[in-house]
Amino acid sequence: MKKRLSKKQMIIFAIGQLGWSLLSGIISAWLVTFYLPSEQDIAAGAIQYILPGLAIGSFMTILGLITACSRIFDAVTDPLIASLSDRSQNPKGRRMPFMRIAAIPLAIVTVLLFCAPFGAFDQGGNVGNIIWISVVVVLFYLFMTMYCTPYNALISEFGKTQEDRMFISTAISLTFFAGTLLAYTPFALAGVLRGVGASFAWSYRICFIVLAVIAAVCMLIPTFLLNEKEYAESKPSDEDVVKSLASTFKNKDFRTFSGSDIMYWVGLTMFQTGLPFFVKVSMAFDEGMVLVFMGGMTVLSAVFYPFVTALVKKFGKKKLVIAGFIGLAICYGIAAVSSIPGVLPVAQTNPELPATANAYSWIFGMAIMIIAALPMALLGIIPQSIVADVAEAEAKTTGQNREGMFFAARTFAMKLGQSVAMILFTSLAIIGTTQSPNSNDIVASKLGMMIVAIVAAAFCLLGAIILVFYREKKVMKTIAKEGDEAFMKAIEKEKDEE
Repeated sequence: MKKRLSKKQMIIFAIGQLGWSLLSGIISAWLVTFYLPSEQDIAAGAIQYILPGLAIGSFMTILGLITACSRIFDAVTDPLIASLSDRSQNPKGRRMPFMRIAAIPLAIVTVLLFCAPFGAFDQGGNVGNIIWISVVVVLFYLFMTMYCTPYNALISEFGKTQEDRMFISTAISLTFFAGTLLAYTPFALAGVLRGVGASFAWSYRICFIVLAVIAAVCMLIPTFLLNEKEYAESKPSDEDVVKSLASTFKNKDFRTFSGSDIMYWVGLTMFQTGLPFFVKVSMAFDEGMVLVFMGGMTVLSAVFYPFVTALVKKFGKKKLVIAGFIGLAICYGIAAVSSIPGVLPVAQTNPELPATANAYSWIFGMAIMIIAALPMALLGIIPQSIVADVAEAEAKTTGQNREGMFFAARTFAMKLGQSVAMILFTSLAIIGTTQSPNSNDIVASKLGMMIVAIVAAAFCLLGAIILVFYREKKVMKTIAKEGDEAFMKAIEKEKDEE
């Protein structure tokens, strides 16, 4: 039996997630903003490096096509890297060597992605910049997979008991939120840099360079301070990538979880993408309130984190995840009501003035922020632990240690859900409006946002229904160890299903 990590070592492990989530957050928050600047950004000095607007079939931007194609490449590399990691016979471990190799290149390509070298699209730079972005974004996802897939596999291998597994899941969820929030700091810092003479592009690039250095250090910390061989079972799998992937999806409980997880990512991404529009269009707040509500939800969610393990001991994981789905659906229902045309806000007496937020806008906004906090905590922590449980149960049953492939498959479910959500959001949000093919800005309507919220709620409820069929008791009985009695007691009334 390998040694257990101390709480301090688990926190060291979680620092790695702060690093990669920071880089992922930069791409999520800034890639579209940087390369599809608004009219306001252009007035502030932003350069349009690629052809703007709906240039592909009048329904997709060039950047949208690039990211869609890169996700296809990503879908191939996820199981490939997972299989290489699972089968690795490196004397230093199956996971850490991949992470150490990937960390610095991942940080570098994140910065390079915002350094298109060929100037504005209308000055001959369009084709060269498109090629640059296409190549670098593929490299970004390659190195991201090389780090994240082995990293996530270690959740199962380092989490020797349910108590350890829940602590690790909680810690990495907190560092994920911290990294994501750090990725938003250029909102404040870029303006300061422009104030002292930096150009629009370099005001962001300087921020990204500093953040990338921080991220690289964070990603390397666990690879140098933790000895994988002392804490993780390193028996390599002998299955090739095709057989390993097929065997992973033959697992009934993992298929059930994956189906539910895809619904979660569709619903969550639709709402997160739409949050600025709910704030500005549905509730008529100023754009700055987006950070207030997002930050408020994050902080309130973090308050609940210390209580999640205790809740799991009392109710089990499946019931809490289902409760999280229902909680998010309620939030989306509130957002849908706020988006009903005529409900919010009250029209101004002077029709020439724009509608502004009122007391009812605050009530709706605060209700969403408060109600979403606990579901975000539950769904931010528990699903990772469920994947680790299923992977361990599979290893005990079949003798094949395919933790990497299970987490790669979960990552694929996340990316599939996010991709579907983006297609749905951009299609639904503009219902009732006329979208200019030459504009980078999505013009959303209240009707469109109401439909977005209803569809997102429906996906969450469908995810809850699917998860009902997950055989939690069967999985937990397979992997139960000394010290897991409280976790088993929480599900002992569950019906055994074969």
